[in-house]
Amino acid sequence: MRRLLPCLVALLCLLAPTALPSPASAPAPMLASTWRGGLPVEAFLVSEKLDGVRARWDGRRLWTRGGAPIVPPEGFTRGWPAEPMDGELWSGRGRFDEVSALVRRTGGDPRDWGHVRFMLFDLPAHPGPFAQRVQRMRELVAGTRSPSLVLVDQRRFTSTAALDAELSRVVAAGGEGLMLHRADAFYRPGRSDMLFKYKPHEDAEAQVVAHLPGKGRHQGRMGALLVRTPDGRSFRLGGGFTDAQREDPPPIGSWVTYRYSGLTGNGLPRFPRFLRIRHELPPPDPQR
Repeated sequence: MRRLLPCLVALLCLLAPTALPSPASAPAPMLASTWRGGLPVEAFLVSEKLDGVRARWDGRRLWTRGGAPIVPPEGFTRGWPAEPMDGELWSGRGRFDEVSALVRRTGGDPRDWGHVRFMLFDLPAHPGPFAQRVQRMRELVAGTRSPSLVLVDQRRFTSTAALDAELSRVVAAGGEGLMLHRADAFYRPGRSDMLFKYKPHEDAEAQVVAHLPGKGRHQGRMGALLVRTPDGRSFRLGGGFTDAQREDPPPIGSWVTYRYSGLTGNGLPRFPRFLRIRHELPPPDPQR
């Protein structure tokens, strides 16, 4: 037995790295800032901001932005390159909740994933600027020929008026907004001043503190949520709920995503509206 023990320990050490993959093996994400005026529009490549679940491919497995493993049905990632990829699991505009539910399951029926695509928008390990990474992504997608791997379309605009017209078109069609990425920018983990989101509204997260009773038509069910932001500000969140959500509101202690239009003089969100329950919070932002 004494002779066998060192051999067993050595065997376990060899097996551990492959048997227990770690979220740390997935490359850290690059995070977008909010678009501001005065920047040269022509210096950016522009794509639609997709309302999906951000996912990272480390060359072997899929991870959420927060580092949790994603286990799609067998065959979904077959043939994907060993190169790390950054993208969005997406099945169409307005279908976030559907994709989010699939991601939270393990495996699942391949038919449920038939409409889901990994929308590729960056290569974290590529050493070149974004324009070169886009060319490399075209080559990867063309060489893979996987129906589940799709390149996000990147376009150039030469004026602010043209950019705003594209934003209006995307939003009118049910999209969220636009993403602008400097063509000469290198991939850098964390909040970036080379990558921007451009939307008519802002989104943020808050924790549910209490259920406030409804009045009038909402008598006998939830009228609003009392929520608290990560920095300690509290406010009422009463808009954006369906009747079913008022009957069965987000649990106290859960986190929700809300949409708002700027801040009031007191620093609270202006016209906040409920969007969805946030099942996984993003990792802490080192610059906030």
